[in-house]
Amino acid sequence: MQKPNTKTSLDRLQLMAQKEILSFREALQYMDVSQSFLYKLTSKKAIEFTKPNGGKIYFRKSDLDNWMLQNESGSARVLQTEVINHLKKNKR
Repeated sequence: MQKPNTKTSLDRLQLMAQKEILSFREALQYMDVSQSFLYKLTSKKAIEFTKPNGGKIYFRKSDLDNWMLQNESGSARVLQTEVINHLKKNKR
């Protein structure tokens, strides 16, 4: 038997997965960050958002994904391959 809150949470997550535009609260859940952190990102304009008619803040899920995936850190193997390719390219 499933708890009512668990089912409701699951339903919300499934609905969120289908949406392209997320509210501020949905973005918090999607990114797993604190409210203050997301507000800081918006105030610094570090992340794209919309604010129709000066009201609530909304985000494109793709913009959230792009922000979360910036500054990707490659594995040691990827970095080694890049170094080797760079050395081969610049070899005279």
